[in-house]
Amino acid sequence: MAYNPGINLDLEWVQKTAINLPAVNRRAATLPTKRTVKKAWQAAWLLRAVTCIDLTTLSGDDTFSNVQRLCYKAKHPIRDDLLEAMGMHDAGITVGAVCVYPSRVPDAVKSLKDAGKSYVPIASVATGFPAGQTPLATRIEEIKMAIEMGATEIDIVISRTKALHGDWQEIYDEVSACKKACGEGVHMKTILGTGDLGTLTNVYKASLVAMMAGSDFIKTSTGKEGVNATLPVGLVMVRAIRDYYHKTGYKVGFKPAGGIRSAKDACTWLALMKEELGNDWLNNQLFRIGASSLLTDIERQLYHYVTGRYAAAHQLPMA
Repeated sequence: MAYNPGINLDLEWVQKTAINLPAVNRRAATLPTKRTVKKAWQAAWLLRAVTCIDLTTLSGDDTFSNVQRLCYKAKHPIRDDLLEAMGMHDAGITVGAVCVYPSRVPDAVKSLKDAGKSYVPIASVATGFPAGQTPLATRIEEIKMAIEMGATEIDIVISRTKALHGDWQEIYDEVSACKKACGEGVHMKTILGTGDLGTLTNVYKASLVAMMAGSDFIKTSTGKEGVNATLPVGLVMVRAIRDYYHKTGYKVGFKPAGGIRSAKDACTWLALMKEELGNDWLNNQLFRIGASSLLTDIERQLYHYVTGRYAAAHQLPMA
């Protein structure tokens, strides 16, 4: 996984940000219309997308059985006969991680252990997800609790109120404290809540500050906002990642989340990563997709690739 030690807060770099909104929208609009892959190439891209999914359940009615089902699907995301038909039965394909609330982490640990030998990381949301309005001390304790119970990745949220007020020093200090609480060996994703930030300029500034504070990934949204992962937002964030890499030499990962439901959407996001950041980012070490229903459509498209017809719901178990 990517590891970013962070740098000192460079407010001059943050404050001089300027975003050309029409240019961003024009560039983003070309991705779903002019960047397509077909047939065997599409199947390969979809299998790559599967390995980058953070398979997620973040519902108020989550139970042990829900998590158990999710974890089994995480280790067996595509039907065995479909993988065999594509010559990929021994490729060890799993999703990138499972993502749950801290209270469900022990369930995920047990379920993944019971589901098979392959390793799947456990990501846990923390720090007052999704609003991020709880006191910092409480957020830090939530991180420590999730790690003690078995989480290997932590998804934190920034205070969007502070971002809207331009309190970048406070955001930097809070994210740095969260990174310290994660310790070594636990990777931290920082959720910006882009749907609440108001402007793409704020999105770029928040991306920079989160990376300077040591975030290993930056993530678009919680999935609970009115507007979640959009291509213009994604473009701004990956260019912030590129600028940070060119200036510091540290590679930071990217995770769009919320509203990504179709196989075509997944290919579009992969195309964005390839064109803006290069092949180094086309793996689950530096790219994740936060989704709960995306895998169903990908498996359906792969079924069509293998058989020439689309599957009925009962033909995709646990979808």
